[in-house]
Amino acid sequence: MHSVILAGGKGTRLAPYTRVFPKPMMPIGDKTILEILLHQMKAAGINHVTLTVGHMAGLMRAFFQDGSQYDLDIRYAYEDTPLGTAGPLASITHLTDTFLVANGDVLSLLPIDELIRFHKEMGGICTIAMHQRAVKIDLGVIEMDDCCQVTGYIEKPTIDYNVSMGLYVFEPHVLDYIPKGQYLDFPDLVKKLLAAGEKVVGFPYDGYWQDLGHPQDYEQAVEDFDSMRNLFLPNEVKK
Repeated sequence: MHSVILAGGKGTRLAPYTRVFPKPMMPIGDKTILEILLHQMKAAGINHVTLTVGHMAGLMRAFFQDGSQYDLDIRYAYEDTPLGTAGPLASITHLTDTFLVANGDVLSLLPIDELIRFHKEMGGICTIAMHQRAVKIDLGVIEMDDCCQVTGYIEKPTIDYNVSMGLYVFEPHVLDYIPKGQYLDFPDLVKKLLAAGEKVVGFPYDGYWQDLGHPQDYEQAVEDFDSMRNLFLPNEVKK
């Protein structure tokens, strides 16, 4: 099975860290974020990986090379101009069977093999790994009717959302919806699929997942990896 890892972004929300390293190469313990993901993909039976690269592409290629050190076949797809999160897929010609797409900064314990199995059982064109995230509103929320009459008042509510984890499984005909050389993000791709009547499903996961969008999230991830290393890398050979 083939996977595509999106590793071309600038990671501006993690600055100043990402002025030195591209976001997927940020260290988590003695590994990079991307190395942990590669180990997890290999454990799930994935052997072929394409990295979409742009920002600091030379450093990425020098570090990960052809993937043989991870017992993987790694190829590279270069973005001369940013193409969004979905746009780069159109230029990858060897996606002829079910394939996995992942953000290059995903730190999770999600069982990738179960995600793939669920996708095949559901029979959709796309499966989105999702996690429930509670968002607290630190204000009083006023409910009103059309006549400006207050009908309710909720003090500092918490709202639960199902959010994308940055892991997707696709069937190859999804590429029919991605124009080559044009900017396209995943939310817009999903909207195109739904408008066309395609089946898109969600894979609910309530285990560990950390969004590495901000410095405090990254610092928490470093602590979590240190305390749960054997769960992230269960097949690691001890030296």
